[in-house]
Amino acid sequence: QVQLVESGGGLVQPGGSLRLSCTYSGSRLYYYAIGWFRQAPGKEREGVSGINNNGASKNYADSVKGRFTISRDTAKNTVYLQMNNLKPADTAVYYCAATKRWIGVASLEANAYDDWGQGTQVIVSS
Repeated sequence: QVQLVESGGGLVQPGGSLRLSCTYSGSRLYYYAIGWFRQAPGKEREGVSGINNNGASKNYADSVKGRFTISRDTAKNTVYLQMNNLKPADTAVYYCAATKRWIGVASLEANAYDDWGQGTQVIVSS
C-alpha cells in the first residue's frame, strides 16, 4: 500500500488556473499508474485524467480536454494536474489514485486503481 497526498486546491474565479499535486510515498512513482478523479456534491465520482506506469500514455475526460494537463516528476515522486480555464462545473473534491499493476493505456476507471488520497477541494466561483 502506498500513501498519496493531494495539494493545491482552493478557490479560484472562472477562467482561472490551479495546479494540483499528488505526492507519493513508498516505492518509486516511476512504477505506478496515477489517476485523477473528482466528486462534486450529489454527483458520482468521475475520472478526470490518468497517466500510465511509464508515462507514455495520458488520458483525459472529454469535459477537461484542452484545459487540463497531467504530468509527472519522478525525482519528486509527484504527479501534477494543471487546470486552466476553470469553470464552475469543475468545482469538486479532487482525488488522486495509484496502482502498481501495469496499465498500458492510462485509465479513467476507478477500479483500475488500488490506493487513494484524501482529496483536495477545488471551488470555482466568482
